[in-house]
Amino acid sequence: MKTLAMPTLTIGNLNLKKPIIQGGMGVGISLSGLASAVADEGGVGVIAAAGIGMLEPDFRGDVAAANERALRREIRAARQKTDGIIGVNIMIALSDYKTLLRSALDEGADMIFMGAGLPLDIPNVIDPGQIRNGSARIIPIVSSARAAGIILRSWSRKQCFPAALVVEGPMAGGHLGFKREQLGDPDFSLQRLLPAVLEVTRTYEREFRVSIPVIAAGGIYTGGDIKEFLAMGAGGVQMATRFVTTEECDADIRFKESYIAAERDDMVIIDSPVGLPGRAVKNGFLRDVSEGRKKPFTCTWKCLRTCNFRKVSYCIAGALTNAKLGDLEGGFVFGGANAFKAKAITSVRDVFESLMAEYTQYAGAAV
Repeated sequence: MKTLAMPTLTIGNLNLKKPIIQGGMGVGISLSGLASAVADEGGVGVIAAAGIGMLEPDFRGDVAAANERALRREIRAARQKTDGIIGVNIMIALSDYKTLLRSALDEGADMIFMGAGLPLDIPNVIDPGQIRNGSARIIPIVSSARAAGIILRSWSRKQCFPAALVVEGPMAGGHLGFKREQLGDPDFSLQRLLPAVLEVTRTYEREFRVSIPVIAAGGIYTGGDIKEFLAMGAGGVQMATRFVTTEECDADIRFKESYIAAERDDMVIIDSPVGLPGRAVKNGFLRDVSEGRKKPFTCTWKCLRTCNFRKVSYCIAGALTNAKLGDLEGGFVFGGANAFKAKAITSVRDVFESLMAEYTQYAGAAV
């Protein structure tokens, strides 16, 4: 069967050859290595800013400076490796998110994805003219139509609009924007969330004559998933988990192998120290925590504004840094609900070829 071409996606004045955005994975999992490889294949490669400076030699002395330096370095490194589209993921919950946002824009990041909070003040943090003229393509990540509406209503007062929106469902990895009881509720599935967010954005598109593509995210793993959500009206998809088990992913090989060794039942929901549920791969570290064993740590800087470090049993930034480096006794691995489907370490190019084949197969079966 001849491989079918996926539709292109236009965000602002940028045309993506493939409507695939690599999700940002913090604390060093998606840096310039993975991002540049995805960009080379026609998608959007995304560098995650969260915890990006954790391995800088002076991190404990000046955290903000270490984060800013590391982010600038990774954006520049990605630019040297690819002519493709490079984005940056910045969590609103980060204490230094404003500095990171300005630094990413200074370095010429093509898109800024903003989650873990509502980015209502962005038109005040940066020059709103940058948003209006398209030089700052800001893309909020939301988990509901209500959140999308709040952002659009707030920004529209300054005649500003997001370059796109990402709607992330409860099958995603890492921290989740849902309550525990909502994670398995069909009413909160991505299939329900996407149409509701599309309805909200289309209202603003018609009224203000703007284009706001909606990108589906959370549990999207195959080309068949891509076809399903594009058929529902999504302009593109965001995928993170599928890219972890690639040679180009910036995590240690032991991090990647934890996906390959995982079974479906190993994907568990945890209560993160930052006050949100999260999805991770079950291991001894998480078992110790669930059984009440504390992991002593010293907080040198409150990196996440929502973390009550005096009451938690471990430092999540430290645990995720250890995992990035392959120390799974001292940390754990975040992953989407489909992480257990990974069977081998492959290349980003192989992933794209597989996605295209799966997309074609699904499209043929649907005819």
